[in-house]
Amino acid sequence: MEQISVLVADDSAFMRKVVSDLIEVDPEIIVVGTARNGSDCIQKARSLRPDVITLDVEMPVMDGLAALPTLATELGIPVVMLSSLTQAGADVTIRALSLGAVDFVPKPSGAISLDIATVRDDLVRKIKAATAISAGRVRALARDLRAPAPSPARTQAPSPMSPTPTAPTMPTRPSTARAAARKVVVIGTSTGGPRALTQVVPWLPPNLPAGVLIVQHMPAGFTRSLAERLNDMSRIKVAEAQGGETIAEGEALIAAGGRHMRVTADGALTLDDSPPMHGVRPAVDVTMNSAIDVFGRKMVGVIMTGMGSDGADSMARVKRAGGKTIAEHESTCVVYGMPRSVVDRGVADKVVPLPGIADEIVNAVLSM
Repeated sequence: MEQISVLVADDSAFMRKVVSDLIEVDPEIIVVGTARNGSDCIQKARSLRPDVITLDVEMPVMDGLAALPTLATELGIPVVMLSSLTQAGADVTIRALSLGAVDFVPKPSGAISLDIATVRDDLVRKIKAATAISAGRVRALARDLRAPAPSPARTQAPSPMSPTPTAPTMPTRPSTARAAARKVVVIGTSTGGPRALTQVVPWLPPNLPAGVLIVQHMPAGFTRSLAERLNDMSRIKVAEAQGGETIAEGEALIAAGGRHMRVTADGALTLDDSPPMHGVRPAVDVTMNSAIDVFGRKMVGVIMTGMGSDGADSMARVKRAGGKTIAEHESTCVVYGMPRSVVDRGVADKVVPLPGIADEIVNAVLSM
């Protein structure tokens, strides 16, 4: 079996050795080189042509963010970021994902991250998943993310797929409290999700007559930054769920990283630390199954890019209950895992490329 070649970039010689030793425990992975900064990484990436690069953010001469456009757009090499578990680190990580990084692994707390062994399995898994992403897809990711999102002040959501918008003309984001939702949209995603969400959530109209719940596979400490970024881009209000909120029309809540999010009988949200499902927490199936019990056929389930099969079971329940189901088309997925599980089970009403998902959500909600 041909080994997966990896280039490890970090300004700390200690961390370069730690990361190299950790991932080479897996016999399918070989470290073909190390780099001490972004400039060194670009030079070695050009000569070594590794399958995957692990990239630190804070490095001298050229940092990871400055190196990303060349690594992704020019060379088409998938990059997995190593990110600090601080608010500043989370903000930078979300920015890195918008510049073309395919995924990230959080460094445990501490400046030198002596306990990084705790993320070894996650890092190995994401390196292996990254090898399935073609150079052309990596380049497309970086290019797509440079396209401007609609301004929160815009009054209409033009269809990204056709010249005739299917969404109705809407006012700007309301500043007053919204009515409790009688319909709900649950969006689930994993690898490639932060990028995908920026292509969907900003296009949702501010008076959407449904609440929106988002489950993005992320560890604790990163979803707040994702919510803030989406809120700045969008005409609906977007926030990280704290627990206790009532699902409201025209508002989106993102499951807090590392915690399951559930819908209670009265339409409120709870967060808990119950065991992971499908190896992840938060899990889409947890949120979607609890939402079905409350909203029944007044529900839209959406599964977008990501590894694994989280969401497939609950999407089948949504369809049986008479709700609407939407899966992202393979052509725009970073990883066609979660949507494939939905499509292969025959429970997707619509299979749509990423630019058309917002319109399909609006159409589904209005048809209920």
